[in-house]
Amino acid sequence: MERKIKSCEYNMDTVCVEVKFSDGSMLAIDCEAVEDVYDIGVFERSELDWLIYNNPLEYAYHVLNGSVPDYLKGNHEHRLMD
Repeated sequence: MERKIKSCEYNMDTVCVEVKFSDGSMLAIDCEAVEDVYDIGVFERSELDWLIYNNPLEYAYHVLNGSVPDYLKGNHEHRLMD
C-alpha cells in the first residue's frame, strides 16, 4: 500500500517541513540538517529557502527522492507528489 500525502507545510518553530500522510503517519524534515548534508552555499540556501516557503510539497519531494542536488543544479522539474 502506497502512502499518499495528505498535507505538507513548513513549521517555523521547528524549522521543519512537516509531511502528513493519509495513513495518519507524519514525517518532519529538518531543513537545517538537509542543508548540512548537502553542504550548500548562500545561493543554494536561498534557492531551498524559496522552495520551503513557497512550495514545501516540492521541497519534500526532492528531499525524499534524493534529488536536491539536481534541483540546485537548475534541473527544476517542479513535480508534485500525490
